This record gives sequence, structure tokens and C-alpha cells, in this order.
Amino acid sequence: MSNEKPSWMHNQDEEEDEEETQDETNYKQMKDAVIFAIDISESMLTSPEDDPKADSPAMAALNCASHFMEQRIISNPKDMMGILLFGTESTNLNDEGNTSGKDKYPHCYLLTELDVPSAKDVRRLKELISDSAEANALLVPTSGHCRISDLLFCANQRFNLQAPNFDSRRLFVITDSDSPHDGDKKAMSVSTTRAKDLYDLGVVIELFPISRPEETFDRTKFYDNIIYRDPNENENTYGVSTFKSSGIGLLQDLLSDINSKQVAKRSLFNDLKFEIGPGLEISVKGYNILQKQIPARSHFVYTGGEEAVIVEGKTNQNREISQESVVKKDLKKAYKFGGSQVLFEKKDVDKVKDFGGPVIRLVGFKPKSMLPIWASVKKSTFIYPSEGGFVGSIRVFVALWKKLLDNKKMGIAWCIPRKNAAPTYVAILPSEEKLADNGKQISPQGLWLYQIPFADDLRSPPDVPKPIRASDELVDDMRKVVQQLQLPKATYDPRRYPNPSLQWHYTILQAMALEQEPPEKASDKTTGKHKQIDKRAGEYIKKWGTTLDKQARAFMAERKSSLKRELGVDVEEDKPKKKAKTAATTQKLEDMADSDVNKLAASGLIGKCVIAELKAWCAMKGLPSTGKKADLVDRVERWCDEN
Repeated sequence: MSNEKPSWMHNQDEEEDEEETQDETNYKQMKDAVIFAIDISESMLTSPEDDPKADSPAMAALNCASHFMEQRIISNPKDMMGILLFGTESTNLNDEGNTSGKDKYPHCYLLTELDVPSAKDVRRLKELISDSAEANALLVPTSGHCRISDLLFCANQRFNLQAPNFDSRRLFVITDSDSPHDGDKKAMSVSTTRAKDLYDLGVVIELFPISRPEETFDRTKFYDNIIYRDPNENENTYGVSTFKSSGIGLLQDLLSDINSKQVAKRSLFNDLKFEIGPGLEISVKGYNILQKQIPARSHFVYTGGEEAVIVEGKTNQNREISQESVVKKDLKKAYKFGGSQVLFEKKDVDKVKDFGGPVIRLVGFKPKSMLPIWASVKKSTFIYPSEGGFVGSIRVFVALWKKLLDNKKMGIAWCIPRKNAAPTYVAILPSEEKLADNGKQISPQGLWLYQIPFADDLRSPPDVPKPIRASDELVDDMRKVVQQLQLPKATYDPRRYPNPSLQWHYTILQAMALEQEPPEKASDKTTGKHKQIDKRAGEYIKKWGTTLDKQARAFMAERKSSLKRELGVDVEEDKPKKKAKTAATTQKLEDMADSDVNKLAASGLIGKCVIAELKAWCAMKGLPSTGKKADLVDRVERWCDEN
């Protein structure tokens, strides 16, 4: 059998690498449908009195919807989004067969249909925001009353028609009116019924109230009857955007509030069986809390024509010699062994790779202190109980979590998270809930699957030179620098510092899709504020640099002297200085051991050797022995660096 693999035969090692890559991104992407319901009342279209040129609350809400749409096109390309205006004089939602003369959804205008946002939708929305004449013609408030029940019924129909099977469906209501029906009990009762219909369908209503300085938004007048709030949540978690004199401030408040309502997107596995002991099983869900964001290419695009077109890829496998097409049933898998290939049938490969079904099987317990920090192999997976597989899972899970936490123990388990996934051993670590000063959750409470290495994965660390310890003077000077750069009550929030290269990638994509000119410079929030750093700690940094330079020179001089002593070079300072000689005075370069030559190169004394010695040494090592002395010295030093 030939040792070369035919082009139609798969390599099993390559296939395993592909499976490992897919394992990193194999999570369930929840689909989200959002409708922005924006109030177009006269007060919402009024700019601040002290700044008539500032954006009105309605325009700020449209700007917020535009930003949200741009983010979702990039981060969640399968999500749907729509914009519904209520309180308008006109409507565009009447059915073609409607002959009753009455509007089906009075004073409701569908600005953007609930659908996956396209570049055309974003451009149209931006044109509306920038063109005041078009905005004034469209955003005309009604002279009568707009019933919230009509808005809720319209949103209900949009969700049922466009996103009936979505995992998450939400209605964002942006308004400054806390009593839209002015005490009309009948209208309030109908609105409450419509809101209950939405919640029965799984639609969540989120309110984003806007308060003016002279009047505070009061939820108890109307919206507490239609917004179902969690009684365990703090009142402060429901913020109110204040109508400031600057429209930019209102826009930032709205964006912050809406971003805080974003739902979790990454689910690694659902209702996975967790075997705690013989006959004791519960079900859990797993999440990737920490996921590295990278530019993901989902399609190839051909840009050679008049407009960009998505390329449809087709793969055809041919024999190497005859170029005949090969059907899938003719393909075989092979392993290389002893210079030849061992063929396997697909069923044999599946049998070899079968380690059982998906499961987390607890095999024992260990003290948490036995887990070294270097044992981390990959990012941890957060698990949480689920009643979907076994009733009572939550109670058993909480008991296990509490026992591990109180006794400072960890569980050791055999884990296969998904079908055909590689089995691993994991440490089950408990975590307590951590809250910030404002009451927001930083870290959840639950259990973490911390993947630990097999015995074959452990390697001896390489021999590294002993690190050079800084002196106490250097440490004291650096302590002053760090103290000057610490701000009072400052906390690091990684969400405030996005990846600059990733954001630049998204900015270019957005500019291409919207047919805009890309910016000349990328925004990088990770760049330090150099002027403030120089103002607060400039003098201390200069002093530390001077001390470091002085001590480094003294250290290098001492090291150079010690190397000379080891090589037998006379370094007595009371002797008159003569022309520098190398160790070749006592021993020729070609007669020296490689370790001595390396030391000589490290001390920078190779250049002191004569040309004859350098040429002889290069010829002995198989290196070119011609050229000037500088070339010969460079060859010797390069050889020492490589060896």
C-alpha cells in the first residue's frame, strides 16, 4: 500500500481538530424579537425650553432604536426588531378588505415591520432622523386619545404573525405619560386584559419612562396594572430617564436602560442528566458565562458585480488520478500507523469514539484546597438546576451546592456535555452570589464545571533562569507611582472597555452595509489618558526610571565582570588598560566548548577575537568563513542565539 493518502480519504486527526473547534462555538443561540413602541404625543415631540435645538424625547427614542438595530445586525443577526409609533394622527395598519370605515389599530403607525433588520431599514430610519421635514410630516400627534389597548393588541398581532416560535419576545414602551387614559376605568380595564393576553403568550412588556424636571413619572397611576414586575427585585432597578436639557443625555440614559434589559444568549446544553449517586439523578442547564468575542465570518461575498452577492459554496470530491467524482458512501476513514494507513468503516469509528450518552457523573469529593491554579485547561461552564428533566432537581441541586460551600469541598465528575463530545474530568466548584454597591449582580450563585487535565496532559516545566529581583528602592518608588494612579472608589468594569480591533471590524462592516464612509481612526477606549497620568505621576515615573537605569548599569557591569572571571580574563582595575584581549589568548576559539563560546557571545566579547580564529571556528561549524570581520562576528553570535 502506498504511504501517500489519496485526496478522497479523510484524515482522522484533522477531523478531530475540526470537532474541537466546533465544540468551542456549539451553543444554542436564543432568538429574540423586540418591538419598540414610541409615544408620539405632543409633549414627546417638544424640545427643552432652554435648548430648542436639542432632540425631543421622541427623536431620542428613535435614535436609541437606530443604535439598537445597528448593534443587533452585527451581534445577533437572527433577531427581529420592529418600530411601532402610537399616538399618531394617521395609521398604516388597516387591512385591504376593511370596509367598516374604522381603523383596526387607530393612532398606531408601523414605522418598521417586525423582521430581521436590513441595511435598507437602518438607512431609512437614519434618513428620517436627519430629515426634519420628513419627520415633521410623519410624526404628527393625534388630537384625540390613543388607547394603550390598541397598541398592545397591535403588538400581539405582530408577534403572532412574524415571530410565533421565538424564545424571547419583548415590547419596549417609551413614553412620558404616566396616565394615558386620564382615569377612564373602562379603557384601563381593556388595557389590562390586553396586557394579560401578551403575558400569556410569553411576551414581556418593558417600560422605559421619561420624567421631566417639573414632574416625576408615577407608575402607580396606570402602568403597575399592565407591567408584571418581579416582587423580589429592587425598586431602584427600574430606572427613570430624566428629560435633561441635552438630548444626548436622554439618549445615553435610554441606551443604558435598554442594554441592561438584554437577555442571556448563550446556552451550552439544556436538561443534561446529572448523576449524583446510584439512582439519584437531576437535570441541569449549562451556560458559557465567559465567551471570547472574535470577528465571525458567516458567508463569502462576491463584490465584483454591481452589488455585493453572497456566494453559495459547493464542494465536489474527486479521485486524485482519474478525477472521477466520489460519492459519500465510497469515503473511508483512516489512521496512520507504521507508515501505512489503517482503514475503518464509519460504524467502527463511531464505536471507538462512543463513551456513552451526555451526562455529568459525580465520582467523588476532594478538599477545594487540593485544586492548583495551574490545573485550568479551558474556561469554566456555569450550571444551574432545571425541572425539565427531573422534578425536584432544584432542591437537590441547592442541597449539594450548600454542602460543598459550607465544607469547602469540590466534586470530581465525569462529563460528556453533548452527544459525540469528548469526555473530560471536571471539578465541580460552588460559588456565592456577588453584588455591586448598586445592588446589581456581578457573579451568580451556583456550580461551575472546571475542566481539569488528564495525567497525560501534564508536562514538566522548562528550565528557566532565576528571575532578577528588584531592589527595595525600586519597589518603593513604584509603589508611589501606583498610589498616584489609583482613583478613589474606582472599580474596573470590563464592559466599559470594548475590544478595539473587534469594534473596528464591526465599524467597517457597518459602513459597507450602510454605504457610508468609514472613519479614518478607530475608537480605542483601552488607550491610557497620558496627560492625566503625566500630571499625577510624571515626576515619580521619571525618578523610578532614573533609579532603574542606574541599578541596571551596575548589574550589567557586575555580570560582565563575573563572566570574564569565569573565562580567565584579567579584570584587575589597578593594572594599566591595554588593548582588549579575548579568552583566545589562553585558548583558541575553535578549541573552546560551545558553552564557553555562548558565554563569550553573551558578554559581547566575540568581536575581540582575531579574524583567523573566527574563520577557523566558522569553517568547523559548517558556516561560511568568508567576508569581513563584522560578518563573521554576526554569524557566530547568530549561531549562539540559535543553539
